Amino acid sequence: MHNHELATIFEQIAVMLEILGEDRFRVNSYQKAARVIEELPRDAGAMLADGELAEVAGIGKGTLGRVEEYVKTGKVTVHQELRARLPEGLMGLMAIPGVGPKTVSLAWKRLGVTNVEDLRRVIEDGSLAGLAGMGKKKVEKIRQGLAFVAAGAGRTLLGIALPIAEEILAHFRTVEGVVRVEAAGSLRRWSETVGDIDILVEADEGQRVLEDFVRSSLVAQVLAVGATKASVRVAEDIQVDVRVVPAESFGAALQYFTGSKAHNVRLREIAVKHKWKLNEYGLFKGERRVAGADEEGIYAKLGLAWIPPELREDRGEIENADKLPKLIERSDIRGDLHLHTEASDGSRTIEEMIEACIARGYQYMCITDHSKSSRIANGLDEGRLEAHIKRIRKAARSYERDILVLAGAEVDILADGRLDYGYELLAELDLVTASVHSGLGQPGEKITTRIMTAMDHPYVRIIGHPTGRIIGERAESKLDMARVLSHAAETGTWMELNASWSRLDLKDVYLRQAKEAGVRIAICTDSHDVHHLDFMAFGVYTARRGWLEAQDVVNTLSAKELTRRLAAGK
Repeated sequence: MHNHELATIFEQIAVMLEILGEDRFRVNSYQKAARVIEELPRDAGAMLADGELAEVAGIGKGTLGRVEEYVKTGKVTVHQELRARLPEGLMGLMAIPGVGPKTVSLAWKRLGVTNVEDLRRVIEDGSLAGLAGMGKKKVEKIRQGLAFVAAGAGRTLLGIALPIAEEILAHFRTVEGVVRVEAAGSLRRWSETVGDIDILVEADEGQRVLEDFVRSSLVAQVLAVGATKASVRVAEDIQVDVRVVPAESFGAALQYFTGSKAHNVRLREIAVKHKWKLNEYGLFKGERRVAGADEEGIYAKLGLAWIPPELREDRGEIENADKLPKLIERSDIRGDLHLHTEASDGSRTIEEMIEACIARGYQYMCITDHSKSSRIANGLDEGRLEAHIKRIRKAARSYERDILVLAGAEVDILADGRLDYGYELLAELDLVTASVHSGLGQPGEKITTRIMTAMDHPYVRIIGHPTGRIIGERAESKLDMARVLSHAAETGTWMELNASWSRLDLKDVYLRQAKEAGVRIAICTDSHDVHHLDFMAFGVYTARRGWLEAQDVVNTLSAKELTRRLAAGK
């Protein structure tokens, strides 16, 4: 089972209860359970069997019983019962940015809205705007949300797809007769979202291997299975295509199915110029295969150096194949500069976060809990921050032989560009990350000026998740990124690449612009629990998609050099 699927069920229960107007305590209870299950370090079913789940904070007897029911039956009865009380299609409205349970409840009960088409209709005929609590601005936001969802239809977040792919790869590696197995497609390019999951297998008895796979517990529905290909759907409703490929064609198939389409078109154009043919079976001169067993051979025959998958987007990688940057590696990262604790909205103590960073071999870390304006995140007022700094300093002394612990804060950038704390308090911090958490819908000029004003502050070192996007849920703000990056270069402000797979903010194209502008990037996980530290991989691979090298990323510096840079000021 996958924790994400179970967490989704609990979140849906909370939403349905709210739509129906049920007790708020029940709603909050299921929301908390969903969050806890999503963030579990191991499979919930395994933790239940080991007795560990009962010890997790936020998992009560009721939640435990429903997890047990799901493990045994694949269903949660209360979830089924609530779905039966709501019109089919109603829950689909919750995927639209700007639409919450209250809006869904109101539109359903007052206007009979039960699906996306109904919602479009009441927007167009003006009846939605006529409801109490609605207005032109809110309706326009929902209209934009509909367009936003339509643009990303059929895509799955990388952070959801990757564990599924890894589980499938692990399965094939244990199957007798499998020589090699690799993921391809947008997943291998580490795109922020993926369509289908593509898996390539080299095996002695391909049909037997495929038939074994479709019978496994990983598969929810078999779409097709043959001698060389199987198409299935997994529990998360993602299609997985598995192809059995012979050794002599494996490299060609890996290249072909990794894509992107634009990159592959360019390669085929080069092949045609040589009067060759390039496809998933190999590179051919007439009927003779001249390359195909490995990707390197394909690129070499075409007169190109091997191009890392993350760069295969037809963004200059072919023209520059002989002078591509030495892309940043996961091993280059020396620390994490954006971490939350239970002091604000994190779930771990200072000490637990420190020990988790030590376990990952980091030289340094920075605790950055929320400031007072982030009320929903239990932000710290001045007095609480003062006390928090003292606790961080005390913990830092206890662990100073193992890791450098910095006292920082994620400080809200207010509507006019001012910060949530005054100069004297900010001066006590080792590092200040300034972020926008409200007013993300401001006009482009206003929010651009807002962030640039924050950059002018002498204590602001990093701008956190600069565009504020949440992939598939909230569009990025209307920043003038060129102006923002230019000002970052002028002021010596670092820009964050937030490694949380739901954000990946800055995205790859902006990272490349930042590199060209001479702006340093901080790859940070924004961790709220210890296992969120593993999000760093998503950040590093997104950085690679943005052509970043180790020298472009500030947290590749040694602890000594970072300390020197911070002490020197902006």
